[in-house]
Amino acid sequence: MPARPLLISPNSVLANALLRSIDVLRPRIHAMRPRRIEFVVGTQINGAPHLGTNLVQATAFLLAKAARREFPVETSVRFGALDNAPYDVVLDPETHHAYQITYFHALGKAGVDELIDRYYRAFFDSLSEATATDYTLETYTDQQASPAFRAEFLRTLARMDEFRWWMAPSHGVVHVRVPCSACGWAEKRADRTRLIHLDDDGAAFAAVCLDHGPYEVDVDPENDAYIDLATLYRNLVKERLLVRDGTTLRVMLKGGDWAFGSQLVDGALGVLDTPGARMPLRVFTPQVLAPTGAKLSKSLLRDRGDDSLPADVEPWMLDTTTWRGGTHDYVDALLWLVGELLTDPKHFFRSFTVKELGRLMHSRPADLAQRPRAHEMGIYKRYFDLIASGRKTTEIRVDDSSRKRLKTGDLLRFTCRDEEVLTRITRIARYADFEEMFEHEPVSSVNPTASKSDQLRNIREIYPPEREALGVVAIGIELVGP
Repeated sequence: MPARPLLISPNSVLANALLRSIDVLRPRIHAMRPRRIEFVVGTQINGAPHLGTNLVQATAFLLAKAARREFPVETSVRFGALDNAPYDVVLDPETHHAYQITYFHALGKAGVDELIDRYYRAFFDSLSEATATDYTLETYTDQQASPAFRAEFLRTLARMDEFRWWMAPSHGVVHVRVPCSACGWAEKRADRTRLIHLDDDGAAFAAVCLDHGPYEVDVDPENDAYIDLATLYRNLVKERLLVRDGTTLRVMLKGGDWAFGSQLVDGALGVLDTPGARMPLRVFTPQVLAPTGAKLSKSLLRDRGDDSLPADVEPWMLDTTTWRGGTHDYVDALLWLVGELLTDPKHFFRSFTVKELGRLMHSRPADLAQRPRAHEMGIYKRYFDLIASGRKTTEIRVDDSSRKRLKTGDLLRFTCRDEEVLTRITRIARYADFEEMFEHEPVSSVNPTASKSDQLRNIREIYPPEREALGVVAIGIELVGP
């Protein structure tokens, strides 16, 4: 009797259109022909991450790895650390206006950096290493301080009447918080914050502070006035700026609960005449559901304490830093989980309860936890067999960003379908192109079954000229015993 599949998922409209989850990128790549793809993921810096947060981030790295191999094109991940998340909220007892202070204003840059280092730096470094994918990290504070972001913000202010109903469908009032320079607090809903002047040089806002009374703030592309934009408006300005680069495809990675919010942002982008070919591509990751069917909320459940958590919610799901193993072990388990979800669009484009995700995480084959970490490369069957037999001792690739991580002595795992073979890197040599490479590398070490001319022809059928222009790396390998 055949074994029960690990995952069983119902059919869906999108799954009927896709054979593989990564194919959701293909239409835009064919239309745009980007030089690179950047997977963009943002996270509020407000304490320890929960499972849903890390699942989105891991998906970004795995999709970057898959896209680099599938299309092929340079890929990377951009992590937006949203340090403008509310650190504290107070209510004016007289007017009942709510005021908030951001993590940045409460903790300062050093405090925010410490939070990032504590909860995310090692996690992201481990994801980067495991997927051979570079990443950049930018706080919202640094982003809003850049002249480009501020100039984009000012351009949108001039057209606020055209898109404000997309940003705030219930009342048409778009919240722009400009914290008090004396204390850093601002009205949470910007009830009494008004734009009082706008011209080509900048804008002026009037607001009211709980402790310091009325104040005004001037905003221009180069001054240091802080702009704290509400969630949808922040995304609109950020994405307007990102899509101005026509050579890079930005893929926005968000949890499934963002589906309707992104429709509103896309509506505003359309009103602002964003060309269809430049609209950001969006991928919504599986949503993690609490036992009630609602989105898993660390704030709602943490308030109850570990002793009162629902039976299906394990403590590490709300604070992933409490995972029973180290960072690498958690990352490897999470990448295995997301990899399983990505094997079939029916598995990926859906939601999962914490009970089901817990079952899946505990179903990870025990032997995988014992495997040494290694760089991974997919390879055609005929070359895989040559490596496995020990006859092929040099592997050649274009020298893209993932190859620059390779070092002599590193382990390198080659995969082909369900087979794999582990090797160790004995040397690395870099060349301008394949012609130069074959002037220095023995032809038989690359492929003992083909002549130099045949190999060059086969290689250039695989790698187009723009890929070869990245340079060529020759990797010496030796088999590693069991």
